[in-house]
Amino acid sequence: MGLSWSLRKRKQGFFSNFLYQLNQYLWIEHAQVLDQFLPLWSLMASHSDTLVVFFGATAGANGGKLGSDEREIILLVWQIVDLHEKKVGKLQRRLVKPDSLELTDQSKEETGLSVEELYKAEPLDKVLQQFQQSVSAELKALGRSSYTLCVDGPLIIRQALHPEASKKNLVLPECFYSFVDVRKEFHKCCPNAGQVQDLTLHSMLEYVCIPELPLSEQVMGLKEVRCMVQLSLHILAEPYNHKFSCFEAVKYKLESGACSKTEPVDSETVIRARGLPWQSSDQDISRFFKGLNIAKGGVALCLNAQGRRNGEALVRFINQEHRDLALERHKHHMGSRYIEVYKATGEEFLKIAGGTSNEVAQFLSKENQVIIRMRGLPFTASPQDVLTFLGADSPVTDASDGLLFVKYPDGRPTGDAFVLFSCEEYALNALKKHKQILGKRYIELFRSTAAEVQQVLNRYMSTPLISTLPSSSMVPMPVLATPPYLATGSTRDCVRLRGLPYTAAIEDILEFMGEHTIDIKPHGVHMVLNQQGRPSGDAFIQMRSADRAFMVAQKCHKKMMKDRYVEVFQCSTEEMSFVLMGGTLNRSGLSPPPCKLPCLAPPAYAAFPSPAMLSEAALYQPPLLATPRTPQPPHSPHPTPTLAYYPPQHHPAQLYMNMNMNYTAYYPSPPVSPSTMSYFASPPGSVALAAQQPHAQGHVASPMMPQHGALVRMQGLPYNAGVKDILSFFQGYQAE
Repeated sequence: MGLSWSLRKRKQGFFSNFLYQLNQYLWIEHAQVLDQFLPLWSLMASHSDTLVVFFGATAGANGGKLGSDEREIILLVWQIVDLHEKKVGKLQRRLVKPDSLELTDQSKEETGLSVEELYKAEPLDKVLQQFQQSVSAELKALGRSSYTLCVDGPLIIRQALHPEASKKNLVLPECFYSFVDVRKEFHKCCPNAGQVQDLTLHSMLEYVCIPELPLSEQVMGLKEVRCMVQLSLHILAEPYNHKFSCFEAVKYKLESGACSKTEPVDSETVIRARGLPWQSSDQDISRFFKGLNIAKGGVALCLNAQGRRNGEALVRFINQEHRDLALERHKHHMGSRYIEVYKATGEEFLKIAGGTSNEVAQFLSKENQVIIRMRGLPFTASPQDVLTFLGADSPVTDASDGLLFVKYPDGRPTGDAFVLFSCEEYALNALKKHKQILGKRYIELFRSTAAEVQQVLNRYMSTPLISTLPSSSMVPMPVLATPPYLATGSTRDCVRLRGLPYTAAIEDILEFMGEHTIDIKPHGVHMVLNQQGRPSGDAFIQMRSADRAFMVAQKCHKKMMKDRYVEVFQCSTEEMSFVLMGGTLNRSGLSPPPCKLPCLAPPAYAAFPSPAMLSEAALYQPPLLATPRTPQPPHSPHPTPTLAYYPPQHHPAQLYMNMNMNYTAYYPSPPVSPSTMSYFASPPGSVALAAQQPHAQGHVASPMMPQHGALVRMQGLPYNAGVKDILSFFQGYQAE
C-alpha cells in the first residue's frame, strides 16, 4: 500500500514537472518567434494610418491603480480613427468573463456591471479574437492596412493585459506589443499643459476647450473612448497638425547579456524581488514582470553562502517609469507564492551581476543563448568528458568554447561549469540528464543566468587560499565598556518588542521609545531575524535597570509604530539570550536554542575538544567576534580581563545596536554546515582588544595585542577525509 502510494506521488511529481517544462518551452519558443517580427511591427506601427483607441477595466482597482491588485479584465472598449480622412468607426464594447466571478464594490460602482452580466460574457481569449476580427473588417472597409493602439496611460497594456495573458498562457496579437499614449502625445503637442503624470482626460479636454460629454453618455468605457477620440481628432487638426510619433514597445522576451562592474547603473531603475520559488529562473521572473521592459541582462538571481539560490533577485528596468510600475506588483503571485517587490540600488545590482573577468565577458558575449549550470563535476573532468556526457541531442554552442569551468584563484577546479545552448530544445535535452552519472559522481543541472555566472565566478575568484584573522597592523579601534556578548541573568531589565513593521529600523525603534531612549544600554537594541535573515517583527532592548524596563513596558505597550501597534513586555536577560540564540519564548516557557542542544559537533570533528568540555561563553560565541571571553572557573575570586573586538562607530544608532551579533548564524540553511555556527572558541592567536576593569576615573583600554597563530577554515573536504589527510594538505606549514 505504502509502495503504491509512493509511486503514485512520484508519477504526479514527474507529470507536474513535465507540464512546467513544456509550458516554459512553448512560451519561450513563442517569444523567440515574435521577437523576429518586433522591428518589422515597430516600423509598421510608426507608419500606420489608423488608430484604435482602446480602453479596459478590471474587477478591482481602476484608474491610476489599474492592475495593482491582480484583478482580471472584465470590460474592453475600442473605436477606430482614420488619421487621413479624420473619420471614426463604430464604437465597440465587450464584456469579459473572468475566471473568478467576484467584483469589488468599487468596481461595481464605477463600471455598473453585475456578476450576472459577466457570467453570460465570453472569456478573454474569445473577446480578443472578436477584437481582431472586428478591427480587420473595419480596416478592410476603410481601405487601410495597418493600425496602432492608442490608450490613456500604459496601465491597461502593461499592468493588466500582458500580465493576465501571461498567467493564462494566452498568445496576444502583435498589435498589443506597440502603442501610443495619448497623454505623452498631448504633452508633446501642448507642453505647457503640465507634466505627463499629472494629465487626465478631463484636464486635457479643458485645456483645448472641448466641452465634456452629457451625463447620459458618461458610461464607463464609452465615455473614456469618446473623449480620447475627440482629443485625438482635435490635435490632428489646425492649428496643431500633430503627428503621432511616441510609439512605445513591449519586449517579447528577456535579453541576456553581461554586466561590467564599471557600468553605470541608475538606482532609480532597480528593484529587489523576494520570496521567489527556489527553482525559478530568469525567464520566470521576466514572465512575472511581463509588460514591463527589463534591461539587457537585467535579472540577477541572488545566491546564499552555499552557492544556492536564496529566493531573491535584483531586476533592472530600462527606466524609472517601468521600475515604478514594477513596484505596483508588490505581493503579486508567481504560482501559489506572493512576491515582495522593493526598491534597490545600482550598487546592489552591480555587486551581484557585475564582473571584471575577460573570460566571463567573452563567454557571455554570445547573445540569445540558454545557459545551464552543471554542479558536482569530477575535478578531473575535461571539456570532452562534458560534451560526451551531454550527448549529441544537446549540442553545446561552439563545442568546448561554449563551456566555462569555474576555478579557484590557484587554478584548481571547483566542480562547477556553465554551458551555452543555442535554443531551448537543446537546453531541455540537457536538463533531462539531471543527476545522471559522470565518472563516479552524479551531476546536477539547472537553468542559469548571465548574472549567476558573474556571481559564482566572483565568489570563487575572490576566495583567499588561506584565510587569516586581521593582523596586528590594523588601525586601533575604540573600546566601549559594554561587551557585545549577552551575560545571562534573571533580573528583568529588558523589554521585548513584538509586532514591529518589517521595515522598521533602529531609528524607528529609538523614536518609538521616545524619552526612554536615554535609559537604553549601549549596544542594547537587538533585532531578531528569521531563518531567511529578514526581520521577524521582534526586538529586544536592554535597559539600565528593571524599574526602567517596567516603566517602558507600561507606557509603550500597544503604542503605534507607523501603521502597526507594537506590544512591549518586560523580560530578563536570560530570556532574551535564549531567543537571540535561536530558542523560543512563549506561554509554554523557554525552548533551548540550537547551540545549547547536545551533540553539536558531528563525529568528523572528534579531533577537536568536544562541546561538553567548552564553557558556555564559547557556545554563545558570535561569529563576528574575534575572541570570546576567557573561560573562568565558576567561583573565581579574580576574574580575568574580558577580550572583545568592536567595530568603529559610524552612526548614532549604532551606539544602541549590537553590531557584532549575527543572529542569522543560528538559523543555518540546510544542509547544516558547522561553518555557519561558532561551535568552538577561537585560538589564543586571535587579535583582540582588552577591556580593563573600571578605575575611579572611568574605563581604560589597552592597546592592540598581537599574538601568534591563526585559525583557518577549509571548505569542500571529501567526506572520507581524516586528520592525517588535513595535516598532509598543510605540509610545509606549522600547525599547532
